[in-house]
Amino acid sequence: MKTPATWPNLVTMFFDQAERRGSNPFLWRKSEGAWRSISWVDAAQAVASLAASLKAIGIQPGDRVVLVSENRPEWCIADLGIMAAGAITVPTYTTNTERDHVHILENSGARAAIVSTAKLAKVLLPAVYQSTACTAVIGMEPLRIGQSSSAAIHEWDKLLAENPGDVAATRKAVAKLKRSDTACLIYTSGTGGAPRGVKQHHGAILMNCDGCLDIIENDFEKDEPESFLSFLPASHAYEHSGGQYLPIALGGDIYYAESLEKLAANIEETKPTIMVVVPRLFEVLRQRMLKTIEKQGGLAPKLLDQALKLGRKRYDNGHKLGLLDKPLDLVIDATLRKKVRGKFGGRLKAMVAGGAPLNPEVGIFFYSLGINLLQGYGQTESGPVVSCNRPSANIKMHSVGRPLKGVEVRIAADGEICVRGELVMQGYWQNEEESARVLQDGWLHTGDIGHIDEDGHIVITDRKKDIIVNDKGDNVAPQRVEGMLTLQSEILQAMVHGDRRPYLVGLIVPDPEWVAEWAAENGRANDAALRADPAFHKAVMAAVDRVNTQLSVIEKVRRVILADEAFTVENEMMTPSLKIRRHVIRQAYGAKLDALYG
Repeated sequence: MKTPATWPNLVTMFFDQAERRGSNPFLWRKSEGAWRSISWVDAAQAVASLAASLKAIGIQPGDRVVLVSENRPEWCIADLGIMAAGAITVPTYTTNTERDHVHILENSGARAAIVSTAKLAKVLLPAVYQSTACTAVIGMEPLRIGQSSSAAIHEWDKLLAENPGDVAATRKAVAKLKRSDTACLIYTSGTGGAPRGVKQHHGAILMNCDGCLDIIENDFEKDEPESFLSFLPASHAYEHSGGQYLPIALGGDIYYAESLEKLAANIEETKPTIMVVVPRLFEVLRQRMLKTIEKQGGLAPKLLDQALKLGRKRYDNGHKLGLLDKPLDLVIDATLRKKVRGKFGGRLKAMVAGGAPLNPEVGIFFYSLGINLLQGYGQTESGPVVSCNRPSANIKMHSVGRPLKGVEVRIAADGEICVRGELVMQGYWQNEEESARVLQDGWLHTGDIGHIDEDGHIVITDRKKDIIVNDKGDNVAPQRVEGMLTLQSEILQAMVHGDRRPYLVGLIVPDPEWVAEWAAENGRANDAALRADPAFHKAVMAAVDRVNTQLSVIEKVRRVILADEAFTVENEMMTPSLKIRRHVIRQAYGAKLDALYG
């Protein structure tokens, strides 16, 4: 049997797995209250038909096709269908503005676009009409367009029915695609500046799959099939490789979550074995679980306290417990941990966290409750996964694990992490200058600062460009301080500020649930005026001061202001992968933060 190390391209891998898995379920969605599946064989037919349809409307090998859709079965079929036609997928976020779409359409020179709904088309179509190359738009659902314009509008179902593809012929055609051929252009979500198109080749994603497969097959009991629940944007490199192509490599099935709000219920229903997640989700879950257990009262808070103590002891003792601790551990396992595992479906092997730093305390919290939370590391430019913690190598919550199989990592003289291997991108689309800056002698310069410990684990300290240098020349890692602040129940989000300044100051987004509770307890109206209330500000600062007791002198946050609103993707203060956009936040609050030094 072939593996990701030997498949020539992603589409051949899919067709081979579809032949092996046949009529077994592959892609799942919830419709009319029930989970319904598309089989591997039916998905293969749809991929072949879409490839034939794209060729019928004039798409040539090497052409770029933009894909705008929420996570759903058609996303996967569209991605594979584009590649099966010899074209290059250009995934974009559903949160993109018209301006974002114009930039990506023009920069990529996309010839066509596939969009899921009429709502998303309302933002995309004005950009399409401004573009110079895009001549066709395919709607997965009817787009209800009043009149056609410069781009022809096609209906997904009708187009595929008119161009039934031949699976065998399509398999033969795609066999010509090489591992070095570009599979997709993934535009970086951009914590700063205009998004750049990362040229990910088939081999980069296949190597990622092979490295992740090595962990799953050697560190966990095998399930047939493995089951994934997809909820991070499929347009993000992390979900694209880890949440779509890894399940295909495993011959697993993919459930598409209904929404973030229904994620907890969907986990219980679908019983996934593996989930690709971001740390922010677990920070929120931790806070909710703490509040729920506290309100429950009785034995629950005491069990949690004991579970956390035993978890910390086990973690600090090389994942082992002494004989005297085992009876209590068995009681907690049969009560609290059993209930928590049930909430996560009961079959979960691991949740793999990436995209942003994981606060070690959050990792140990879930570890104590019997949930494997494995922190990984990577970036779009590296397929994207570079490394991951694995149970067989002694999980370290402060690290991002060892490099995946076949990945080389070295630390430059200035502390920058550099990566080499087939997973490294071929460069940025039409941006030779930036490509030459980050790709030097075959090494990807990641822009992240860190070191490799005695066990070969990579430890990230910060982003090179995010490091704050105070007026005395001391380096401060803002993400560490911000991560500790957001662990406080009073604080939802935080950004610290202090480059070339004598000390750090902060911008705080108070937690809405805590705000409501504080207002009720203190007889205040929960409105905009509350932020100017000295007593309220003092209560927020008390949370900051608790964190300050755990920080060095140069890391302490001396003064704070409160944000007018939460950081969101919609107000462009966060990326779709939930990282804060510092430059946008500084534009909005820079003057107020600077005034704290007056």
